[in-house]
Amino acid sequence: MAITDPISDMLTRIRNAVMARHDFVLVPASKTKLAIAELFKNEGFIKGYELIDVDSPKKSLKIHLYYHDRNDPAITGLKRVSSPGLRVYVRKGEIPRYFAGIGVSILSTSKGIMTGKDAWKNGIGGELLCYVW
Repeated sequence: MAITDPISDMLTRIRNAVMARHDFVLVPASKTKLAIAELFKNEGFIKGYELIDVDSPKKSLKIHLYYHDRNDPAITGLKRVSSPGLRVYVRKGEIPRYFAGIGVSILSTSKGIMTGKDAWKNGIGGELLCYVW
């Protein structure tokens, strides 16, 4: 079965793994998902990630989830904003601050995938992918 929205699938797998208190989650790999995982790592939402090369031609991304205490996950919420059926684009001045700066907005820009704060500093807008808090 084909996945129509791979980013939403990744966010849902992470959300479900956090709710079940798993240590890691496996996600089908792509360049976009690797970039999003790198942002999650840099912002302190996950411990890290690794690319797993299985015997088949498909690669997986193993995301190690981060918990402050065993009962307190670093990711308390994920929200997909733009979808394949309804793309949401923002300009530099329209980049939202989520939860008054506690959350992070992730954008796909002409210079790659970056946080809303980095996009604002670089003076560029793009497609608003998701919020993480």
